[in-house]
Amino acid sequence: MKVLVVGSGGRESALCAALASDPHVDDLACAPGNPGTSDIAETLHVDMADPVAIAQLAESQAADLTVIGPEAPLVDGVVDALAERGLASFGPTAAAARLEGSKAFAKSVMSAAGVPTARGRDHHEIPTALADLDECGPPYVVKYDGLAGGKGVTVTTDRDVAAEAVRAALAKPDDRVVIEEFLDGPEVSLFCVVGADGSVVPLSPAQDFKRAYDGDQGPNTGGMGAYSPLPWAPADLADTVVTRIAQPTVAEMARRGTPFSGLLYVGLALTSAGPKVVEFNTRFGDPETQAVLARLTSPITELLAGKPATWSSDFAVTVVVAAPGYPDSPRLGGEISGVEAAAAVPGASVQHAGTRLQAKGRLVASGGRVLAVTGLGADLSAARECAYEAAGHISIAGGQHLRTDIAQKAAR
Repeated sequence: MKVLVVGSGGRESALCAALASDPHVDDLACAPGNPGTSDIAETLHVDMADPVAIAQLAESQAADLTVIGPEAPLVDGVVDALAERGLASFGPTAAAARLEGSKAFAKSVMSAAGVPTARGRDHHEIPTALADLDECGPPYVVKYDGLAGGKGVTVTTDRDVAAEAVRAALAKPDDRVVIEEFLDGPEVSLFCVVGADGSVVPLSPAQDFKRAYDGDQGPNTGGMGAYSPLPWAPADLADTVVTRIAQPTVAEMARRGTPFSGLLYVGLALTSAGPKVVEFNTRFGDPETQAVLARLTSPITELLAGKPATWSSDFAVTVVVAAPGYPDSPRLGGEISGVEAAAAVPGASVQHAGTRLQAKGRLVASGGRVLAVTGLGADLSAARECAYEAAGHISIAGGQHLRTDIAQKAAR
């Protein structure tokens, strides 16, 4: 089969790597791709902000399946545009992608479905949102309602910082902000493949590290690293999430006339009262995808079709190498070296996320998160050692930033 992957980041690099090793895939393309995907997939050019252009590209390529990586094209309706041409895709419709596109909408669905989540209210006006902050008390949780590239959440004990986040989220007349109670307990990411028939297949759980600096300090980022599996998590966690969260959500979406299929990313807090939803996403997460798919031993096309997956007994640890100054003001354009040496470390792989090729083949940083380095090992310590050994070979002119404590502790 011919598969087209849409996207250009580390998640798409990991998806392409899994698809390239799938015996059912004999033709693979990625649009617009990156220097890493170009080694294993044909690079095609497309405007990811144009759903019709993506659909036209898939049609012209006679793609048997189009896998949508990023959230923005999904929210913009690329799956709808593909369906109008009778083309198969993996991802939700625009109506169903509102589970990620609007946190207030997701809250309403969870409330109707009886899904355990944080108490929260959405606001259009700054005074009522600030009053809600004071009612909830610290730690304050402020969420911009729409898409924000994984950076739309502020968690702080500083009321002034929380208030500024509210004002920033309500800078435009149509904006909304969600104020939530803080959920204590370690966070877990669980991807679930949802079939057109409403079936739900969970993947292996992972944990990501959102904060920019060691010790979970600093601002939220798109993700600085991840690992899988989670030996400390309850053995029945996936079954519990499917039964209490994913299936009720899917059923409620169907009841509303907006059936969901594709990837439901359930972000959880394992509280003393059990798992509660922190957020929903409607696509594979980044960098969790790199860690999770590194352990996949069955064909990914079978997983995307809703068949249960098989997993390696190895652990996987992913470390993100970011541009200097990330996340506040990343300095782009620095030449990258050492990628081949990193990939040559036994058990390691390198996924490109924010890179581009200049003249004479110079690889430079073109995004805040530049590379994701994944290490496999028989236990968590070995996987972590592999990932950091490989990452140590990589240099970005002007410096680079990475956390040194990814997967250092078994749980947070």
